[in-house]
Amino acid sequence: MFYYVIALFVIVLDQVSKWIIVKEMEYGQSITIIDNVLYITSHRNQGAAWGILQGKMWFFYLITVLVIIGIIVFLNRLPKREVWLKVALALMLGGAIGNFIDRVIRKEVVDFIHTYIFSYDFPIFNVADSSLVVGVAIMFIATIFEGKRKKE
Repeated sequence: MFYYVIALFVIVLDQVSKWIIVKEMEYGQSITIIDNVLYITSHRNQGAAWGILQGKMWFFYLITVLVIIGIIVFLNRLPKREVWLKVALALMLGGAIGNFIDRVIRKEVVDFIHTYIFSYDFPIFNVADSSLVVGVAIMFIATIFEGKRKKE
């Protein structure tokens, strides 16, 4: 149950932050947080990461539902000792649901975290995207450590 609370926390944080952006900022408006590094920029995306597959909503609906079901099944089948893997799945679940809500309600995803990494203009993202990436990173690291532990 704890892991579903993590997912719910991500969903609420994601949706509240997006609601604030939509309510308080004009599309395209940008607020400087750290010059040449971090901005809050009101942006919309009808595709996936880096704007790929623009407008393919039915594809995203189908894939997201399958991913959510898969994560829930996997989360419920994992042994209790797999804490980090469960945290990773909870973060991924929250992120997937957060962006799914946008696609269903708004027909687009609200993005607003705009960064420049070593002068590279990184694609604008949101809390759900961040949660997905952190979840995948934790899963990757946990899998590496699990492999090392099994070797020993």
